[in-house]
Amino acid sequence: MSEFDATAEVERLKAQTKARRKRVYSRRISKLDAYKGELLSLHRAGASGAELQRWLKEKRITCALSTVLRYLQKNG
Repeated sequence: MSEFDATAEVERLKAQTKARRKRVYSRRISKLDAYKGELLSLHRAGASGAELQRWLKEKRITCALSTVLRYLQKNG
């Protein structure tokens, strides 16, 4: 019979704990992602956030102005 190695067992348990705590943050898919190219092109051409919001509304996409601005900040 083999000896019980408490140190090795603790190391194994600590490794399991670390793996369990590790969170996976997945990026949510934005409804604006479908229009990313158009939004960035319009923004580079000089369109304001409010104008982009109106453009999206014409496409039947409703979102707050802050959402549009945050999207541009992250993706532009």
